[in-house]
Amino acid sequence: MFHYTVETSKGLQEAAESLEASLKEEQFGVLWNFDIKDKLNEKGLAFEKGFKVLEVCNPKEAQRILNENMMAGYFLPCKMVIYEDEGKTKIGMPKPTALTQMVEDDNIQAMASDIESRLIHCIDQSV
Repeated sequence: MFHYTVETSKGLQEAAESLEASLKEEQFGVLWNFDIKDKLNEKGLAFEKGFKVLEVCNPKEAQRILNENMMAGYFLPCKMVIYEDEGKTKIGMPKPTALTQMVEDDNIQAMASDIESRLIHCIDQSV
C-alpha cells in the first residue's frame, strides 16, 4: 500500500493541531498548512469536506537525503493530510518508502524507512 491512513475521533482542527504538536516533538516543522476546502470555496467552487495538506520537513534529514542523492529531493517535503470522509476524520500520508522506490537507491530507501516510521509514530500519537 502506498499510504498510511488512520481514523480519529477528533475533529479536523483538533486532529491537525495534535498532529502538528506530535511532529514538533519529532523535530519536524510544518512548512505549509494548505486548507483545500477554503481555497476551493474562495475560488467559487463548491467543496464541503474538510481537507488539509501539511508539508512537513526535518531540516537535518532533508540535508542528509539531498547529500546522498539529489533525485530524492523530488519527494521533499513530506506531505501529510487530515480530511473528513463519511463523517469521520482521517490522518494519513503517502509512505516515503513507496515514493523513494523510484530512485532505486538502497541508502535512500533506508533513510526513507526511518523517516516513515517516525512520521507514522507522529500520526499514531495524534489519534
